[in-house]
Amino acid sequence: MAPETSLPSFDLKRNYQRIRDEIGNAIESVLESQHFILGPEVERFEEEIAMYLGTPHAIGCASGSDALLLALMALDTGPGDEVITTPYSFFATASCITRLGAKPVFVDVDPKTYNISPAEVEKAITEKTRAILPVHLFGQMARVEDLLSIAEKREIPIVEDAAQAIGAARFLDGRPVKAGTVGTIGCFSFFPTKNLGAYGDGGLVTTSSKELASRLSRLRVHGAGEQYMHEEVGINSRLDALQAAVLRVRLRHLETWNTERRRAAGRYRLLFAEMNLENVVSIPEEETGNHHTYHQYVLRCEKRDELQNFLKERGIVTRVYYPRPLHLQTCFMSLGYAPGDFPVSEALSRETLALPMFPEILPEEQERVVAEIARFYKKSD
Repeated sequence: MAPETSLPSFDLKRNYQRIRDEIGNAIESVLESQHFILGPEVERFEEEIAMYLGTPHAIGCASGSDALLLALMALDTGPGDEVITTPYSFFATASCITRLGAKPVFVDVDPKTYNISPAEVEKAITEKTRAILPVHLFGQMARVEDLLSIAEKREIPIVEDAAQAIGAARFLDGRPVKAGTVGTIGCFSFFPTKNLGAYGDGGLVTTSSKELASRLSRLRVHGAGEQYMHEEVGINSRLDALQAAVLRVRLRHLETWNTERRRAAGRYRLLFAEMNLENVVSIPEEETGNHHTYHQYVLRCEKRDELQNFLKERGIVTRVYYPRPLHLQTCFMSLGYAPGDFPVSEALSRETLALPMFPEILPEEQERVVAEIARFYKKSD
């Protein structure tokens, strides 16, 4: 059958049309200044996003992957060290560890939130543990209060991978705290499809420590405190002014867009209930105390691959995050993990499917998605 008009998993063009004039003016301003690397535009963005997040220090860098790498470098992570993290995440979560010669120690995740299990983290701690690296996956924060309790009594730093969770929050001690501001260092990605995306690559590290902020600022420019004066060996990971200008515009709209994502998630929830699909589909679960920002809307479902192909034939684009957990990736075979070691993560890799989710998605488009899912399961009974 011929598909209807294609529905993408994320539509950047619709979003751009809402802010086109603002973006054009911001880029024109940078072009007039002819100041393209770091500089005043980046400094203003760092100040504005630090205020938004509620953190004293925000340091822009070239990508979310570099943010993770810089964070571990600032904590002197190296050969012989272990970093505890999740196998159900994007590759950079673990590659930043191995690039420094340290060892990723994987632990399984919660089956409902897909976030790292604090109980499993505690069991994995050894005298070699250099850091704990939780991921706030798909826009929902991990149980940071439990992780803090585990880490603080052992004086182990926490590096938050908040690449997918800009604006997400969790209530701690009666007040909301944003992702990336609870641990020792927070790491963000501004890849174009993120809730706060650049028009290219970009990243950010946050910290409440003045000393760490100073070191992170040096490490992103080859370890130089002053130009051509290198206190240590860093990397080249500078946020450029054009991306900072774009991000400053988009930051002003972020809360509106996150609200629209939450509204769309609520609409999906109602539609799945109306179609009586609860027996074949598990929708995302927002944990009590969390403010989920739905970077992705990820189902657990039966016959995942068949469903994805069925939807594709009907013009509905879906994604699989992630088809193979990190502990089973070829490049990590030397770590000694095997199938069955992390059953929840492995099940999620077989069963999860991300539906179209973006601020501008229309109610009728969501109705179409859920109707086609219902049609698939009715046919496959």
